[in-house]
Amino acid sequence: MLVLDMDDTLLTDDHKISELNKKVILEAQAKGVYVVLASGRPTSAMTAYAKELELDLNNSYIISFNGAIISSAKDDTVLFEQKLTLEQIRDLYDYSVKTKTHIITYVDGEIISETDSEYIEIEKEITGLPHNKVSSFRDAVTEPTVKCILLAEPSYLKELESDLKQAMPYLSIAMSKPFFLEAAQNGIDKAASIKILAEKLNIHQSEIIAVGNAGNDLTMIEYAGLGVWVDNVTPELRDRADIIVASNNDDGVAEVVQRYILN
Repeated sequence: MLVLDMDDTLLTDDHKISELNKKVILEAQAKGVYVVLASGRPTSAMTAYAKELELDLNNSYIISFNGAIISSAKDDTVLFEQKLTLEQIRDLYDYSVKTKTHIITYVDGEIISETDSEYIEIEKEITGLPHNKVSSFRDAVTEPTVKCILLAEPSYLKELESDLKQAMPYLSIAMSKPFFLEAAQNGIDKAASIKILAEKLNIHQSEIIAVGNAGNDLTMIEYAGLGVWVDNVTPELRDRADIIVASNNDDGVAEVVQRYILN
């Protein structure tokens, strides 16, 4: 199994899959390798890329929302789903108010927040989802959702990361971008979902290659038989993988596939 983070890993900075990356991924699948996309993105913001890579034709899977959902690329069937409780969402909202950060979640295919922010604009661009700015976050979010994101200036958000982990040890907390601090249900991360999927497909941990670039990829990088960073990895994480390959803009994923799968 080859597990690929999307933004800043598989995708170039303009959110595209390079021709070389696509070519070798198709070749890897032809050899019987499952290729799985694992992203913090909502499922709907991953399906077009999955189809471009023919994951649907190869009966593969999508891990979305940082591991909170596993779904079939072939028919969108949900294999696994784990949500935050309404109480947890409200705790996160209260924390965001206290720390003067922006908070978003996802309801009915929309990004929900009370505020505007340049960082919410980035999330809109990445996901293609509309932003519904509401007068009351609490009133707008009345059911469990899969995750929340706190957004703020990177240096400030980095300070809050350890504080939030201490304040809410019952949640999974990880940075996906320097300005995105993501919160999901306890035990939810990319590695946990990869383990569920690998067991379903009877794939041993040693047969898994994972490629990523950021804090929310760390669990899968450490879990996989071969954990790989692209060269544009968050600097403090550089020594936490088995190898480092070229950057997301220089076909780093293709380098991994050519070296370890097609060789």
